[in-house]
Amino acid sequence: MNPRSNPGRRRAVLLSAATAGMVIAAGMAAAGTAEAASTLGASAAQTGRYFGTAVAAGRLGDSTYTGILNREFNAVTPENEMKWDATEPSQGRFTFTNGDRILSQGQSNGSKVRGHALLWHAQQPGWAQSLSGSALRSAAINHVTQVASHYKGKIYAWDVVNEAFADGGGGGRRDSNLQRTGNDWIEAAFRAAHAADPSAKLCYNDYNTDGINAKSTGIYNMVRDFKARGVPIDCVGLQSHLGTSIDSTYQANIQRFADLGVDVQITELDVQQGGNQASIYTTVTRACLAVARCTGITVWGIRDTDSWRTGANPLLFDGSGNKKAAYTAVLNALNAGGTTPPPTTPPVTPPTTPPVTPPTTPPAGNGCTAGVSLNSWNGGYVATVRVSAGSAAVSGWTIGLTLPSGSAVTGVWSATNTATTGAVSFRNVDYNAQIPAGGYTEFGFQGTGAGPTATPSCSVG
Repeated sequence: MNPRSNPGRRRAVLLSAATAGMVIAAGMAAAGTAEAASTLGASAAQTGRYFGTAVAAGRLGDSTYTGILNREFNAVTPENEMKWDATEPSQGRFTFTNGDRILSQGQSNGSKVRGHALLWHAQQPGWAQSLSGSALRSAAINHVTQVASHYKGKIYAWDVVNEAFADGGGGGRRDSNLQRTGNDWIEAAFRAAHAADPSAKLCYNDYNTDGINAKSTGIYNMVRDFKARGVPIDCVGLQSHLGTSIDSTYQANIQRFADLGVDVQITELDVQQGGNQASIYTTVTRACLAVARCTGITVWGIRDTDSWRTGANPLLFDGSGNKKAAYTAVLNALNAGGTTPPPTTPPVTPPTTPPVTPPTTPPAGNGCTAGVSLNSWNGGYVATVRVSAGSAAVSGWTIGLTLPSGSAVTGVWSATNTATTGAVSFRNVDYNAQIPAGGYTEFGFQGTGAGPTATPSCSVG
């Protein structure tokens, strides 16, 4: 993350010492490179991956900067231009000028575009910082919905939530105004993003997660839970702002996330300059190539003078735009190849749905009941519906709801629907048809206008 202000904040970039065997000599020539590509993006593409960079809209007028950008990279990430303070400076008033400029640049160059970042505790506009509780939750979900909807179908992957876990040994959540809206805020953000742009890959992104440690394990446990419950998460971003060493479990950490059925993306790579800078860059590149679901690498800036890490000279080009030894090391590693290309269709894990809201009183006998809770904002809402079984198990259920005039369903998860306006019915999907006696399941939907307020009907079978 490249903060627009206070760039020296909170990076604990010095990771645990690397084992000697992990460091690869920077000048190593690529094996079997008879048709070796001559640029980073082209060489990454040989294994179905991307090699991208963070882009600042204000530097697109610099011919040296854009020359390297257009030549070397096949993916772009906006540094600040799609963050909350940039896209919604006052509540309900959205501006996308600079984000659109970076999008257009990427599209014109045939590059993937990563969206960064929908929700983050930092770089919130002042009006959002003044909110709390349900007002902040509604504003945050509306922000996710509006920004993801604006870029629908144009963004390869979104960093939906950024840096929500705390540093230290606990592996728990960071205390923030967003966290204080409820522990399910991350899940709500992912569901809203998926409803707004179903084709985008949805990522959780964080720093100091470059090896197997308490923080990365906390994130791992969240992702595992999300996958088990059908929360739409597709990838994990490892920022990898590195110092003069790299954790010996770097590749193993990538692999364990991949084993959960999500992609891994190296999202903000930079390495402090020193005698082993090229070797660390090589280690990161080879680690990604070794794991089929590691789909790409993004360096956080182009030239050393563009970096937020003032004085660290952590990038692949010097301030004049000349290639550094680290550049050659990365290119050689990419041309040496790795695993087969990443899968295009991730495996589907049938989810279950444990509770996230207080249970309703189960009905007596063989019936079912349903209740609805809303996260609403001006012009839209997300509804969570709980379906509860009575004293007998339920095998299949249908929920009936009448939407207010002007309301329309725009997205549904963990159910199928028969209409989008007026009288709408929702039917179970395969994995949540069975509800044990006294138990319950949940599904959700997003809509425009006002959400439903009447008690839903529930029928069994």
